[in-house]
Amino acid sequence: MTQALVIAVDGPAASGKGTIAARLATHYGLAHLDTGLLYRAVGLAVRDAGQDLGDAKAAEAAALSLDLSTLSDNARLTERDAGEAASRVASHPGVRAALLKLQQDFAGQAGGAVLDGRDIGTVIAPDAVAKLYVTATPEVRAERRWKQLTQLGQEIAFADMLEDIRRRDERDSGRDSAPMVQADDAVLLDTTDMGIEAAFDAARRIVEAARVRAGV
Repeated sequence: MTQALVIAVDGPAASGKGTIAARLATHYGLAHLDTGLLYRAVGLAVRDAGQDLGDAKAAEAAALSLDLSTLSDNARLTERDAGEAASRVASHPGVRAALLKLQQDFAGQAGGAVLDGRDIGTVIAPDAVAKLYVTATPEVRAERRWKQLTQLGQEIAFADMLEDIRRRDERDSGRDSAPMVQADDAVLLDTTDMGIEAAFDAARRIVEAARVRAGV
């Protein structure tokens, strides 16, 4: 039986991993899940309920009641505050446990899938055929996110955006439960000096090499 093509794309905020993952999914005809949206939705649910993002029980309850169908057309999930809320609730082990099966079921669907996040290659899909760890310097990632939010009409100073990026990196890599880390068998893709076309081409070549090795 041919092994399903599962592609794990990990990396810090604004590294380009989401765009790369979406392009890979289109290229290979696979379903794509931006797992960051799950945590953003949980964070917003906690806030909308008037609860504290540091309340582990409230965050876990929000994660357990999450409906994937609510993620597709929610513009609030792209806002700066949603990203900060996601990073905070993601530090709760109960939240990660609650979302684990949902993500693993997505990765296990027939034919394969592409998932991007921070612990795909290490926790969600450790047996993925292809694993990429996409990164860039904090300054470049801050500039990308700053431009994105500015185009959406959200006002933020670049210095504040850079501080946000660094704070999220520290929180995501330093948490006890499923920290953001490059899997031992993941290929590093630094997009600091790459446009999206060059980054996608590099990612595609990494996946193709992995497919050859796995015989997929």
